[in-house]
Amino acid sequence: MTRIVITGAAGRMGRTLIEAVLNDPDATLVGAVERSGHALLGSDVGALVGRDPLGITLQSSLGSVLSNGAAVVIDFTTPMATLEHIGICRHVGTRMVIGTTGLSRDQQLVLEQASRDIAIAAAPNFSVGVNLTLKLAEVAARILGDSVDVEIIEAHHRHKVDAPSGTALALGQVVARELGRDLEECVVYGRQGHTGERDRKTIGFATIRAGDIIGDHTVLFAASGERLEITHRASSRMNFASGAVRAAHWLLDQPPGLYDMQDVLGLKGAV
Repeated sequence: MTRIVITGAAGRMGRTLIEAVLNDPDATLVGAVERSGHALLGSDVGALVGRDPLGITLQSSLGSVLSNGAAVVIDFTTPMATLEHIGICRHVGTRMVIGTTGLSRDQQLVLEQASRDIAIAAAPNFSVGVNLTLKLAEVAARILGDSVDVEIIEAHHRHKVDAPSGTALALGQVVARELGRDLEECVVYGRQGHTGERDRKTIGFATIRAGDIIGDHTVLFAASGERLEITHRASSRMNFASGAVRAAHWLLDQPPGLYDMQDVLGLKGAV
C-alpha cells in the first residue's frame, strides 16, 4: 500500500489527485496540505471531493503531515511552493512526484540536487497518452528530419499562468534533440507583423488560453505536399492524476535519482 500526501490539495488539480488516490485500491491518503491562511484549512479532506469524512484534515505544515509515515508526496503546485516542499522532503527522506510547471533553470537545479538524496519523478505531464505522444513525436522527428517545418500548438484554460505549457516545451525539446538542435536557439514564440520567409531550422510555438480547456497539444510536421499531425486532447484532469499515482507506486522500488514519466512507463529506448 503506497501512503501518499497531496500538496495544493484544495485546488482543482489537488482535488483530482485526492480522488485518484481514493479510487486506487493500492494507495492510501495519509495527508493533505494547503498554503498558510487558506480558508479551508482544518476542513476534513472528504468534503473537498464530496465524500464522507475521511478523518484527515487539511493542514498547512508539510513537515508535520510527513510524520504520519508518508511514502510519497505528490506536488502539483507553484514553483516557489514546490521548492519549499522539496527541501522538506529531502530532509526527511520522502519520495516526490512533481507535476509543477514553469520552474526556472535555477529551480530545476535545486530539484536535481535533491534527487541525489531522494527518488523524484518530475514531468510536465503525467498522462499516459501524453507520454506516448512524446514518444511518437520523437520517432516522427527522427524519420522526417530536416525535410519538414515543425510547429507546436497548445491550448489550455484561461486560469493557466505559464506559457507555453510545460508539455508543449517538452514536445519541443524531444523534437529538437532528435533534429540535433538546441531548442533555446531555434525556438520562435508566436509571430506578428512582417516576419519574412520561415526558416526551416526553427521550431514554432502557438499558445491559446481560453475557457475551461483542460489541455490540447499538437505537433505539426509540414512538408510540401503533405503534413503529419500528432495530437493529444485531454478531457479530464483525472488522466494526469491517475498517472501521478502510478508514478508514486513505481517510485517505491527506485533508488534516489531524478526520473520522469517515460521512465515510469518504460518508454525510454523503446522504438
